[in-house]
Amino acid sequence: MKFSSILFLCVANSARSQMAEGLARRRFGDAVTVQSAGSAPSRVNPFAVQALNEVGIEAGSLWSKDVADIDPGSVDLVVTLCAEESCPVFLGTARRLSWAMPDPDRSGESLTDDERLAQFRQTRDAISARLEVLAALLDAPQPLRPVEFHASVRVPELAPAARFYSWLLGVEPKEWTHRYVTFVSPALTTNFVVLVSDGLDLHQDTLYHLGVEVEGRSAVIDAHERALDAGFFIHKPARTTWRGTPLHELWLKDPGGNLVEVYARLSPEELAEMPDDREPEFLSAGDDTK
Repeated sequence: MKFSSILFLCVANSARSQMAEGLARRRFGDAVTVQSAGSAPSRVNPFAVQALNEVGIEAGSLWSKDVADIDPGSVDLVVTLCAEESCPVFLGTARRLSWAMPDPDRSGESLTDDERLAQFRQTRDAISARLEVLAALLDAPQPLRPVEFHASVRVPELAPAARFYSWLLGVEPKEWTHRYVTFVSPALTTNFVVLVSDGLDLHQDTLYHLGVEVEGRSAVIDAHERALDAGFFIHKPARTTWRGTPLHELWLKDPGGNLVEVYARLSPEELAEMPDDREPEFLSAGDDTK
């Protein structure tokens, strides 16, 4: 994700968008121009000021601004934070993200100042966590070009699982043995969700590994080089394996320790080069012409 300027919007430009502006200015520094505005600007909420002060951000430079005064040409990413309200309309072609969250200033509720401040802290921390992800995406390395997504799960019994997944995926198995059943769905799209570990027990943690197929040996080698440049953890370097399903493969670990395989199936010509001992062959940049 590439952007050099960001605008945070909510109705009053009083709490959520103000805290987002202050937090983003600290997060991005001079690398990103940060603004906030609203459709009915009022004032910077004192509880927002206090919540920012608690994390070392001075709010003296923040003030409520009208979205009509923001030049659309000065913005290439818009983040709206409205939940129950209608968010301000902003003209222009900037990319939009919605971080809908309740207004922490619930003036209609009978709350003590401490309870009200607690709501602002919760909103501040939620915005900060989202900004952390946004900042990580800002300098993300050039992506791979996967042609297939792979996921494996462990099951206690093969036959009922084969029946269930035939129904769920809408395809019959491609093949099976006494140990596994393989499904291939050319039409299947993937909605992949990454959950942060919150210390709670999960009962769906049967994931064995994830993987993406790329186009050929050179793409696996390229993925290895890109992973090195990006500082990702390489579990097993790029190599050609012959035992089981012959593949060019690279094993990575994501930041949570999950195993991820980047792989390419061998062409008939490559399969013909299988060595007698079937020992893995490590790949290097000099092999990428094959």
